[in-house]
Amino acid sequence: MSDRMLKVLEFTLFIHERYSDEEIKVMNTQTIVEIIGYVGSALVLISFMMSSVVKLRVVNTVGSLIFTVYALIIHSYPTAVMNACLVCVNIYYLWKLRHTHPSYRMLSMNPEETFVQDFLHQWEEDIKTFFPNRHPDSEEVNRVYMVFHDSTVAGIMMGHEKDGVLEVDLDYSTPAYRDCSVGKYLMDHLSKPILLRYVDAEPAHISYLKQLGFTENGNSWEKQLSQ
Repeated sequence: MSDRMLKVLEFTLFIHERYSDEEIKVMNTQTIVEIIGYVGSALVLISFMMSSVVKLRVVNTVGSLIFTVYALIIHSYPTAVMNACLVCVNIYYLWKLRHTHPSYRMLSMNPEETFVQDFLHQWEEDIKTFFPNRHPDSEEVNRVYMVFHDSTVAGIMMGHEKDGVLEVDLDYSTPAYRDCSVGKYLMDHLSKPILLRYVDAEPAHISYLKQLGFTENGNSWEKQLSQ
C-alpha cells in the first residue's frame, strides 16, 4: 500500500475515532450545501464576464436558481427571494429576446471604404480569435455587407461572388449580437438566387452554419438561397 493510501486511511480512522457517525453525516451534508452555494455564486460571477447578452442571462439564470436552492436550505429567505426574482427577470428577457426581432438594416459597402477598414481594425483581435485563417483584406473580395442595429454595426460579411456563388471569407458578428439573428437577417436580405459557400470553415463556426441550415459538401458548407 502506498504512503498516500496509508495517510488517507489514517485520516479516515482519526475522523471516525473523534466524531460519531451522526456528526460525520452532518459534516458531509454541510459540505455538500456549501459546495452548492459556491457553485451558484461562481456561475453568477462568471455570467457577468460574458459579452453575449443571451449567454450572460442563461448562465446567470442557472447560477441564480442554484443559489436560490442554497438559500432555502440554509433558511436565508430574503436571499432566496432575491435570487428567485433574478431567475424570473432573466427568463422574461430571454423570452423577449427570442420573440423580439431587432430592427436591422443592411448596407452593401466597398471593401476599400475607410469605414469598413476601421471596423476590421477595431475588432481585429476578436476576429482572429474566431477566424484565425481568414484574410478579409484579400484583393479577391468584391462583396461586403454590413448589418446595423440602429447606428451600431452588428456584423459584417465579406467574400467574392462569381457566377452566382458567394464564397464567404468572413462572417463576423460583434459580441452583443451572437445569437444567430444577424446571420438569419443576412440570409433573408441578400440578393437571390445565390449559393453561399464557406470553404474550410473553422470548427467553432460549424455549429453556427448548421443552425442556419448549411449542409456539408466536401471541404465546404453550402446553402442555396432562392427567391
